[in-house]
Amino acid sequence: MTASNTCRKTASQSRVAAVGAIAVAGSLMLTACGDQTASGSKESTGTSESSAALFSKLPKKYQDSKVIKVGTDAAYAPMEFEEGGKIVGVDPDIAAALGKELGVTLQFVNGTFDGLISSLNTGRQDIIMSSMSDTKARQQGLDDKGKKVGEGVDFVDYFTSGVSLLVKKGNPEKIQSFDDLCGKKVAVQRGTIYEETFKTQAAKCSKDGKGKLTIEAFDTDAEAQTRVKSGGAVADLNDYPVSAYIAKTAGGGNDFEVAGDQTEAGPFGIAVDKDNAQLRDALKEALTAIIKNGEYNKVLEKWDVKNSAVTEATINAGK
Repeated sequence: MTASNTCRKTASQSRVAAVGAIAVAGSLMLTACGDQTASGSKESTGTSESSAALFSKLPKKYQDSKVIKVGTDAAYAPMEFEEGGKIVGVDPDIAAALGKELGVTLQFVNGTFDGLISSLNTGRQDIIMSSMSDTKARQQGLDDKGKKVGEGVDFVDYFTSGVSLLVKKGNPEKIQSFDDLCGKKVAVQRGTIYEETFKTQAAKCSKDGKGKLTIEAFDTDAEAQTRVKSGGAVADLNDYPVSAYIAKTAGGGNDFEVAGDQTEAGPFGIAVDKDNAQLRDALKEALTAIIKNGEYNKVLEKWDVKNSAVTEATINAGK
């Protein structure tokens, strides 16, 4: 089975499904994003001391200001979301660890996902950290149709994500892979990439003679989750971090669990303007440092997304 695009590859149906998925878990989501220039959080996520190990690696601009502005769309728990008036999540926590190594504050600024790259290109933000998939198209400044729309960006890859099955707590049907769905019923949000993924698997089940995979599509992912929780379907499908967060939070962690491995995982990257290679390389060194000192793994353990860990910092590793 070949999975569709990973989360936030585009401002797509995948994103809509993920936001809907989080709503049922009771997290505090944004129903609309503010202007790209509006500050989403003024919380200090680093240290202003110039004695930090990698401070000298930064361009002078950031040594002087001791601030790196981070563009994000804080509506994607557990990666970045609003809680108590602050932007929290995996990305802000990783940013805090990076800031400590660099000796600066990584200050998150909330905006719409579609506008993040343009905000980087125009200098309104210094970097993007928003569960953004590192793709060749983004590196080259191409739109979804392959048309040149910008100069492109560089990525410092810090996380991997694919799609994962969400099943009832205890996994009563013993689902471990997509092939285990053959002959069973699944639930999914209508019109999403996840529905297409299930359709692809249904065709494979039929071709392999393993029984019909029945797909029930709902208007919202919350409805699909309810169907799984009640036993009317064996699995729902979401991006891995979203599935993991739902499993951790829904019903106090007693409603769901993630089944099997994530599929078709690809890298998320910190986007940096191509003309800002010194900042890019400093971020790469900082990421290498927190991987080595264990702070990176502490963040992933806190948010229950250890399966998305990278073992080394890379640049532009996306396809």
